[in-house]
Amino acid sequence: MKELSDEIVMQKVAAGNLDLLKVLFDKHHRHVYNFLYKMSGDKMLSEDLTQDVFYKLIKYRSSYKNGSFKAWLFTIARNDLKTHFTRNHKNHDDIDVLEYKQVENEDNRQEEYSHLQSALNKLDATDRELVILNRFQEIRYEELAEIVGSTPGAVKTRVCRILKKLKSIYLENI
Repeated sequence: MKELSDEIVMQKVAAGNLDLLKVLFDKHHRHVYNFLYKMSGDKMLSEDLTQDVFYKLIKYRSSYKNGSFKAWLFTIARNDLKTHFTRNHKNHDDIDVLEYKQVENEDNRQEEYSHLQSALNKLDATDRELVILNRFQEIRYEELAEIVGSTPGAVKTRVCRILKKLKSIYLENI
């Protein structure tokens, strides 16, 4: 039997088949968590927000309009993260100035990863978000455009410019 697309599964969830939510959760919860962790640098917060994203997926399932499931899911994740920082700005830095936590260096690969995290940290939050969604979460330009309310061409150009900036930041500290 052929595997159903995320969009078909979500349509069935929206229609009331909540048992299929497990399929979407199993397939996407790590991606959502990784995105939230790369944006916040806080493991516990990322775990909590990941759970909240999937709770909202159930709660607002009827608002799914048969578009790209990934775009819809990451829009929920982005909004949830933004809402968290808006409501809890006393306990956390604003998302626009949030620093990534440094990863301890044990070997060269870990050191390079830490250096990349540091370079990513120097980008503003909206640029960092686009790079993380596109390069780490493998969200296509069409889906990114839907998430951020732009066109695929504009998003592709912006990501290209951000990557050039990231490369420059990365290489200046080697």
